[in-house]
Amino acid sequence: MTQQIKWSAYSLLFLLSISIVSAQEKAVPVFENGEAQIVEAFNDAEDWIRHDLWVETTFDTDGDGNLDRMHVAVTRPKQTDTEGLKLPVVYESSPYFAGVAGDAEGLFWDVNHELGEVEKPRTHVEVIRRGERPIISNSQISTWVPRGYIVVHSSSPGTGLSQGAPTVGGENESLAPKAVIDWLNGRAKGFTTPDGDKTVNAFWSTGKVGMTGTSYNGTIPLAAATTGVEGLEAIIPIAPNTSYYHYYRSNGLVRSPGGYLGEDIDVLYDFIHSGDEAKRPFNNKTVRDTEMKNGMDRLTGDYNDFWAGRDYLNQMEPMKAALLMSHGFNDWNVMPEHSYRIYEAAKEKGLPVQIYYHQFGHGGPPPMSMMNRWFTHYLHGVDNGVENDAKAWIVRENDDRQKPTAYADYPNPKAQNVTLNIGKGGKSAGSLKAIKTKKQGKETLVDDARIAGKDLAQAANSNNRLLYTSPILTEDLHISGTPKVSITLASSKPAANLSVWLVSLPWNTEKGAKITDNIITRGWADPQNHKSIRESAPLKPGEFYTVNFNLQPDDQIIPKGQQIGLMIFSSDSEFTILPKPGTELTIDLDKTIIQLPIVGGEKALIKATN
Repeated sequence: MTQQIKWSAYSLLFLLSISIVSAQEKAVPVFENGEAQIVEAFNDAEDWIRHDLWVETTFDTDGDGNLDRMHVAVTRPKQTDTEGLKLPVVYESSPYFAGVAGDAEGLFWDVNHELGEVEKPRTHVEVIRRGERPIISNSQISTWVPRGYIVVHSSSPGTGLSQGAPTVGGENESLAPKAVIDWLNGRAKGFTTPDGDKTVNAFWSTGKVGMTGTSYNGTIPLAAATTGVEGLEAIIPIAPNTSYYHYYRSNGLVRSPGGYLGEDIDVLYDFIHSGDEAKRPFNNKTVRDTEMKNGMDRLTGDYNDFWAGRDYLNQMEPMKAALLMSHGFNDWNVMPEHSYRIYEAAKEKGLPVQIYYHQFGHGGPPPMSMMNRWFTHYLHGVDNGVENDAKAWIVRENDDRQKPTAYADYPNPKAQNVTLNIGKGGKSAGSLKAIKTKKQGKETLVDDARIAGKDLAQAANSNNRLLYTSPILTEDLHISGTPKVSITLASSKPAANLSVWLVSLPWNTEKGAKITDNIITRGWADPQNHKSIRESAPLKPGEFYTVNFNLQPDDQIIPKGQQIGLMIFSSDSEFTILPKPGTELTIDLDKTIIQLPIVGGEKALIKATN
C-alpha cells in the first residue's frame, strides 16, 4: 500500500512537471519595466495569421435597405490558433486605406472673391478605389503584433470595401468602429463576405481594445470613444480633428486648413469617397449635395446645428476610455486647439489622461515608451503606474521629440494671464507692454491679401498691418496656454477678415530656421460675429465693434534677445477668403489688448523686460 502511494505521488509529480514544461513552451506576452517586450515567437511575419471579414453595423447609410457592413482585416500571432492564446487588440480605422482623389483642378473652392459673395461651383472628382483583401493596411502591425497584440484595421463607411456613405464626422463614423469593437467582444455579427450569412467570431480576442491613428485616423478613435462602447479601454489620437467647424472655420470666419486653401467639408467628402461605385450617386445626393450643401454655409461661416453634430466635444458624456493625446504646437492643418479642448473635457470628466505636445507640424506620435506603457496598463492590465505619470509631456524647442520634458499639467500650472496693452506706432512697430497708457488714439491698416503674413511681419514699415512689440527680452520668457485677444475695430466695408499673428522678432530668415524661431501662435475671426459665432450681421462702416477670441494654444520659451510682436492684419493669404485689396480696418488702441499666459505671471514678464 505504501509503495502504491509512493508511485502515485511520483506519477502526479511527473504529470505536473510535464504540464509546467508545456506551459513554459507556450508563447505569452512578456513585460519589463512596465512595457510589453518583443516576443520572438510572435515576431515572424510569415507565421502571422491574416484574414478579413465584414462586421454588420446598426445603420443603413447607402439606401439599399440593408444594414451597412464594415470591411475589417485582422493580423494575429499563430499562437491564437495553435495554443488558444487570447490577446488584446490595437485597432486603426481610416477613410484613406483604399485610396483618395487626386488634386484635380477645381476640386477646391476658389477663394479669390469678395466676402459674402456666392462662389462659383467647384469640380467633383471620383476616387479610383483600391479595395484590397485580406490586407487593408500594414500600419501598426510590426510595432504591436510582436509585443503580444492583435492588430485590426477597418475602412470607414463608404470607403474601400466597406458599405455605407462617408459623412465626414456624421453619426455613422462613430457607430462603425463601435460595431467592430462590439464584434471583438461577441456583441455584433461578423461575416466572411459582404453579403453572405456565414459568420465568423473573434474567439482570439480578450475584448480589450486600444485605438490609435493620425489625423482623420486619429479622429476615429475619439469618435468611437464618445459612444461609450464597452471594451474600448484606451485611445491614443495623434493630431485628431475633433470638430469640423474648428477645422474649416474660425470664430465665424471661413478659414481653410493650412496647406489646403479652399478646402471644405464637401471637398474632403469627395476626396475620400472610395466606396462602391454603384452606391456613389445616392450617397452624393443624400450627403454631399443635400446635408452638406444645406449645412456648411460658406457665405457667413456661422456655427450651426450641422457643425454642432460634427463636434465631438458635444458628444463626450458617454466616454470612458483612457486618453493619451498627441499634437504639434505648430500644426497649422489640424490646429492644436483640437486636442486641447478634448483633453480638458476628459480631465474634467475624471478620465485617465495624458497629453504630449511637440514643436513641429502635423502628425507625430508620442514616444514609443509612452504608447507602450499606456496600452500595457489599459489593455494587458499590468500595474505599471502609468496613471501616476506626469500629465503633460512637452518637447522643448531644441530637443529630440523622443525626449519630452515632464510637467504637472498643461497649461503649466505656474502660468498666469498677463494683460498687455498696445501703443501707437503700429505701421512700423508700436509698443506692447503691461503698463496701460491712455489716449493712444486709433491706427488704420489697408487689406492686401497678395502680401504674405511672413512678409508683413518682416517689413520695417507697412500700411497693410499693424505691429506692436515688447521690449527686447533680457531673459527667456515661457508662454504656456491659450492667448486671448480683444480688438476694438471699425471697417470701411460691411465685411472684413481679421487675422492675428503672435511672432518672435527679429524674424529668422536663415535656411533651416525652425517655425518656433518666428511664429509663436496665430488666430482668425470674423468681426461680423462679434456677438456670437452662431449669428453674424453686416458691419456698419465706420462703427466700432469689439471682437474677442482665442489664439491657438501654445507652450513656447521665447529666448532672450527676441521681442514678442502682436501683428494685426486682415486677409491671410494662407488661410482666408482673398478679397480685392482696399478694405480698411481702424483699430482703437486704447481698447485693444492681448492676454498672454506667462509662466511666473507678471513678475516674470517684468523681469524679462526690465
